[in-house]
Amino acid sequence: MALYRKYRPASFAEVVGQRHVTDPLSAALESRDAQGRPNRINHAYLFSGPRGCGKTSSARIMARSLNCAEGPTATPCGQCASCRALAPGGPGNLDVIELDAASHNGVEDMRELREKAIFQPAESRYRIFIIDEAHMITASGFNALLKIVEEPPEHLIFIFATTEPERVLPTIRSRTHHYPFRLLTPPDMRGLLERVVTAEGVRVEPDVYPLVIQAGGGSPRDSLSVMDQLIAGSGTNGVDYETSAAILGVTDSVIITDAIEALAAGDRAAMFSVVGRVIMSGQDPARFASDLLGRVRDLLVLSAVPNALEQGLVEIPESQIDGVLEQAGTIPPATLTRFTQVLSDGLRHFRGVTSPRLLLEVLCARMLLPATEDSVESLLQRVEALEHGRPALADGSGAATPAAAPVSSDAGAAEASPMQSGQSAREAWRQRNAQRKKGAQSASVTQRGRTEQAAPAQAPSQPQPQP
Repeated sequence: MALYRKYRPASFAEVVGQRHVTDPLSAALESRDAQGRPNRINHAYLFSGPRGCGKTSSARIMARSLNCAEGPTATPCGQCASCRALAPGGPGNLDVIELDAASHNGVEDMRELREKAIFQPAESRYRIFIIDEAHMITASGFNALLKIVEEPPEHLIFIFATTEPERVLPTIRSRTHHYPFRLLTPPDMRGLLERVVTAEGVRVEPDVYPLVIQAGGGSPRDSLSVMDQLIAGSGTNGVDYETSAAILGVTDSVIITDAIEALAAGDRAAMFSVVGRVIMSGQDPARFASDLLGRVRDLLVLSAVPNALEQGLVEIPESQIDGVLEQAGTIPPATLTRFTQVLSDGLRHFRGVTSPRLLLEVLCARMLLPATEDSVESLLQRVEALEHGRPALADGSGAATPAAAPVSSDAGAAEASPMQSGQSAREAWRQRNAQRKKGAQSASVTQRGRTEQAAPAQAPSQPQPQP
């Protein structure tokens, strides 16, 4: 059985990363009036959100909670006939009907549903209709369903699930309780994956998790499907990074590192050599551009937020953290911003292009030749190149090897001392950032002082009166 089916949540307490939905629903299920009857259960709900984030699973949990023998309750007993029938992998219940609106979206389908809905439940408390992909229902189909959704019998509850709530008929949407689902954050996703892997008894290298999280895009179902594929193809030693990267088509980290070093140095020959390695290894140029954009984004965040790793803003394999931190200060932020713009704009044109290699080489040339453009971003990149002593990037001519930027003896000692004293690359990176900020402030004060000294410039001499 697939992992996303095997580990489907059976109660709201097991749903990961959706507390903004599960907590209000649990409170509504537990609410009672003075006579002990449920008084906050609505007749129609709308669950919206990206694919694979738990909408349909939560709808089934809602049905299970509503029809539990001890319910309605947020914690189904799991022992009654209804709970067993509606449990993950259970046979189902006659009173809980799931409808796929992608294939049953016409007016006749909705009329048939309306005719079934008026009957009393056979063996449960409520008759519940779970309509998946609700945005696929036609306007005439929604109109056929409108009257019964507006004024349903006491035993009838509708749960609509959709990825595009704006396409649901407004008159239907206004009669539902709308709960938007979200994609999982990387920490929540990693915790879910680790719990599943532990339950499966499979050894997975820590560096594999960022790859799975990136491939899953925040969707628990997609991430578990990716992990399921990696586990299925693993050997006796478990899931390793090299095999996982090859299966997922991720660009080798060494190639990405070499590309960043070539961009930092303005070395055109090295950059086009990297492109040649990408092509010769059979990798997709579009995927390389996407992975390079991801690394540039990480460098941009690290340069702006010193504790980005601690905050979880950057997800990097453990074995690559020190190398990425060393690269974080090699490219100025305005240059990183232009690299991001060039790559993101270029990725839009890879679909359907006749020569992906040519397009990738053009993108690399644009990043290394800011003088060929007249945009504000290219001007800022050229200014930063001049400030760092890199005329090759500033004017687009000359050798690609940059001139070394002048560094004071104090700054050089401050940057070298952390590594010489055995500190980690993270601490060295933080100290370098602090030293740079201190140096920039000192330079600003010095320049201000020079300006003030030069302020009383010599006034032009007055012409002498003629005798």
